[in-house]
Amino acid sequence: MWRCLLLGWLCSLSLVGLAQEFKVTDTATLTQALTRAQDGDTIVLATAVYEGNFTVSRAIHLKGEAGATLDTLRQGSALTIAAPKVIVEGLNIRHWGRDLYYHDAGILLQSGADEVLIKGNRLVGDGFGIYGEQLNAPRIMQNSISGNGAIYVLDRGDGVFLKHVSAPQVQDNHFIFVRDGVYLESVTDSQIHHNQFAKLQYGIHYMYTRGDEASNNQAISVDGGYALMNSQHIFLHHNKVSQARDFGILLNITNDAHIQANIATEVVNPQGSVELGNEGKGIFIYAAQNNRIEANEFSHSDTGISMAMGGEANRLWHNRIVANQTQVKYVGEAQLEWSYQGQGNYWSEYQGWDSNGDGLGDIAHRPNDSLDKLFWLYPEAKLLMESPVVLLLRWVERQFQPTGVSGVSDSFPLMGWKTEEMGNEPFQQ
Repeated sequence: MWRCLLLGWLCSLSLVGLAQEFKVTDTATLTQALTRAQDGDTIVLATAVYEGNFTVSRAIHLKGEAGATLDTLRQGSALTIAAPKVIVEGLNIRHWGRDLYYHDAGILLQSGADEVLIKGNRLVGDGFGIYGEQLNAPRIMQNSISGNGAIYVLDRGDGVFLKHVSAPQVQDNHFIFVRDGVYLESVTDSQIHHNQFAKLQYGIHYMYTRGDEASNNQAISVDGGYALMNSQHIFLHHNKVSQARDFGILLNITNDAHIQANIATEVVNPQGSVELGNEGKGIFIYAAQNNRIEANEFSHSDTGISMAMGGEANRLWHNRIVANQTQVKYVGEAQLEWSYQGQGNYWSEYQGWDSNGDGLGDIAHRPNDSLDKLFWLYPEAKLLMESPVVLLLRWVERQFQPTGVSGVSDSFPLMGWKTEEMGNEPFQQ
């Protein structure tokens, strides 16, 4: 028995020792090296342009010197990975196809290409940047992925598209002119951190995902920052979005998420209106339940917080709602309390006082009155908004603090912004 074990050990040592490094200089030698490579080998691409479609079928390290470029001549995918534990590093990849039905991509990850590392590459093309299905633990780090800004946004490929993938890591990448920066469908336990998104639809788009975390990402000049749709247990924290058109954060039929310490500012739709519901929203809560929304900033947008279609069962406190054209839009029939354990939110328009110096307003804050709801339900009445009678009715309602009226109330409004944060651990319901 011990002889068999010794023989196996010696064989493994010999295989490690056989790992080789190949340097290639043109398309023919690259194709040949990919055909002959064994697990553990390294292929170094010299500075040159390598034209065609290439496939990696062994667990190798594919590494480019400065200027090493794969050019697919606008047909199909540039690099297909069909083996686990492949490393792709330092390549320029360009001109792959744009057929989204056939998943044309700069890097196409086939089923079973587990634990791949895609690091420090520059991808420029019309289709998907990186596309993968049925994978475990891919790592996508420090890449630049650019689509084609001349193509209508919904006809572009996503920067990273992952479906039925567990534990992916997407970190320190730059995305521009793609459809969604990172699109995740039926994914679990993703980690998405320190990415930059610009000139695209959504920075991160979750669909049917669970147990994900995203932090320290920045999105600018996008349709929406972070879209959480039909998902559960997402920890979204310390992200920023500015100059968006539709929303900063979207919770659409998403439950048990923890939304903490994010900033959504300057979310403005010049063609939208709050009466029609197509204005820019700092956060849009739509049929989402049991989410914890704390210590965020929603500022300088068309609407700070918008809630609709059964989004009442959420907890909101310690948020900063500042200088939005409409601070809150809610047209439901429930009376909502937006505070927790004697702590509410900071409202820039609050006009109450703090007589005992405890940092909380002495009277509850109601960001909307019953007339706001009337105008949202009947947009044609907007012409009356600034009439003397309407202004008088608004003043009367503020003075008497009516009870039993549907809408949002904060019984403990903060007089100043709480700079301390509530911790970085996911909330346990």
